[in-house]
Parts: sequence; structure tokens; C-alpha cells
Amino acid sequence: MKRIRFALLFAAASFCGIAAQAQQVTVTVINSAESQRQELVEVDAKAVREKLGIADGKPFKVFNALRQEVAYQLTYDGKLLIDASVRPMGVARFTVVPGQPRPMKTVVCGRQYPERVDDIAWENDRGAYRLYGPALQRNKERAFGNDVWVKNTPDLVVEQRYNLELSNHAAVEALRKAGNTAAADSLEELTTYHYDHGYGLDCYKVGPSLGCGAPALMDGNQIVFPYCYTQYEILDNGPLRFTVSLTYETKEFHGEQVTEHRLLSLDKGSNFNRQTVWYEGATKPIDVASGVVIHNEDTMSVYMEHPFVAYADPTDNPAGQNFQIYVGVVFPYDQVQTLRVPNEGAANGINGHALAVRRGVQPGQRVTYYWGSAWSKYDCTNFLQWLMRIAELQENLRNPLKVTVE
Repeated sequence: MKRIRFALLFAAASFCGIAAQAQQVTVTVINSAESQRQELVEVDAKAVREKLGIADGKPFKVFNALRQEVAYQLTYDGKLLIDASVRPMGVARFTVVPGQPRPMKTVVCGRQYPERVDDIAWENDRGAYRLYGPALQRNKERAFGNDVWVKNTPDLVVEQRYNLELSNHAAVEALRKAGNTAAADSLEELTTYHYDHGYGLDCYKVGPSLGCGAPALMDGNQIVFPYCYTQYEILDNGPLRFTVSLTYETKEFHGEQVTEHRLLSLDKGSNFNRQTVWYEGATKPIDVASGVVIHNEDTMSVYMEHPFVAYADPTDNPAGQNFQIYVGVVFPYDQVQTLRVPNEGAANGINGHALAVRRGVQPGQRVTYYWGSAWSKYDCTNFLQWLMRIAELQENLRNPLKVTVE
């Protein structure tokens, strides 16, 4: 009898275990707006696992309402990311069940490129970006801000661009030293990422400026420019979100030793990076700004509407390129001043900056804002569409999607 009872108990325990593992979790996403929404939603991954009855680290799958398996991502800070499409005033439901997910296509990623003076470059299906590192600063090249690389494909292209450029650089230089300028120019035209080979290029001028969206301290109405990062850590690297933490050099500001920290992320499908900045060592209120550089070739296409700035950048060769790069910085709150700061003498082709400034930031307070871009040959064909894209971001930030787990 004891053996029979034990067998029955074992069978019951096994059945209960199977039943627990067969549970499912429903993630409901509610769109209360009268417009279509397509964005990543965040769910507490720990809560999902607890409801599923599975341990931390155990795999699971996510399905949409059509029972199609969809990609997801687990982030460094414990979030489950799901790419949600929700119709106007609609509801989208996703089902999470235990199991091994299928391989997921990476849409967002980035890395450091020590082979290219410590660049950190990253991209999603809308655009690509880079910022500069300690090797470039040691070379004394004055490039302070964020760079924009335009692309017209959802595929990942940054790695290919670097490989093509760097693998042929030595050959180009050798031809120039040998006096074969025509051959050098021809090879460079075929391999450099400063030319469009059918999927975009780098034609955005940064130089000694904030570029697109770099943060800065303000001394009155004067920009205190950052330089290159000194430390970094990539926290998320796809398939749906890239996140990097950055530390910048300590500098004296109003008699205090102040260190800048940034937390930056880019999501699938977004034209905008989300960036949080704070300043360690500041014991008094400070003014924090971000904005976009205005170039001499086109100083008119600037739009400054509280609390954002936008610009139709003419590229590094307006007459040759004949297209525009749309850039902008958006603050999600109203306590922001917008202003135009000129560049004395308009040196380096820089006319000045269009800035959004948060005055009186308290010690230790973190400032979050969004910065990004679009290309006239891809997803925003004119400046009006770019302004509409900014308005859409502002509306979505005011009215976030509601997410429940049950």
C-alpha cells in the first residue's frame, strides 16, 4: 500500500508540475488614443515568470493574437520588451508560455570600434549613430557631439560600413603616396562610408559642436562642451533595444569637480534615442542643455517650439547631395527654455546651436530627453513630416500605452 500511495503521490506531483508549467500569461496593451501605435512596451519580467511558475533564466515564448510567435527582449533592468502594434482605441493581447523561443532577428545593436579611434556606433531599422571615444581625444581631434549616419534600409549596415572603409584605407593611402591620385580617388569612392553605396552614408558634420542631441552644461547662455567618453558599458544589445552607459571626463565647473554620466537607449522602430544625463559632484543647481548644431549653409530651416528644437540639416555637401537630414531634440516636460546660441565667427562651418535648456536642475537630479533623426530619402521625405514625427512622439509620451499582466 505504501508503494501504491507513493506512486500516486509521485504521479500527482508530476501532473501538478506539468500543469504549472502549462500555465500562460496574458499581456494586454490598451491604446486610448485615436491614432495607430507601434512601439515597444515594457513588462516586469520577474512578474511574468512568477505567474508562469518558472525560475529565473528559464525560457519562454510570446505569441500575438494570431498565435504567431513574436520576438521579445529581456533588458538589463529586468524588463520584458514586446513590440506592440495597437489600432486606434484598440486592445492588443499577447500570450506568454514556457518554452524555447525560436531564433530572433536582431534589429537593434551596436558596439565599440577600437579599430576606428574608439567610436561607439549603434543602429536600428530607422537610422544609425555614433559618438567618439578616448582614442580620438588623444589625437586632439575636436569632435564633441553625436554623429548621425543615414540609412534607407531596415537591415543592419554599420558593421559593413566600417569593414569596407577600414579594410581599404591602407590601400587608398598607398596609392596617394605613390602619386596615383586618380586610382586612390576611385578606390575611396567605392569603399568610403562618406559616399552612398545604395543603403545610406555618413554626411553629417559634427566637429566642435553638440552634433545631434549631445548634452552640455550651460554657463549663462554659453555652452560648456563635453569631449569624448572615458568609460562605457553596453547594457542591452538587441534584438529590440540597445542601451549603453557612459562616463565623461571630470571637469571644473564653477569651482566644483563635476563628472557627466549618460544612459542612452534606442528601440526598434524609433527615430529617437532616449537619453538620461546627470552630473556627479555638483552641489548647486545647474543648467543642462541639449540641441542641434546649425551649419552655415542653411541657417533658416530651424524650428524652435517649446519644448523641442528641430532642424533640416543641409549635409556636408548641400549642392552635391541635394537631400536633407532631419534632426531634433525633444524634452518630455514643459520646464524648458529654447534659444539660439551663435558661434562666434561662424568657424568650422558652424553658425551656432538651437538649444533646449533645463534651468535650475537640482544636485543629483536626472534629466531625460529624446534626440534623433530621419532622412529625406527614407522615412521622412520633407521637414513637415519630421515635425509631425516629433509631435507624434510628444503625444505618445503624454499618453503612454497601458499595459497589464494577468
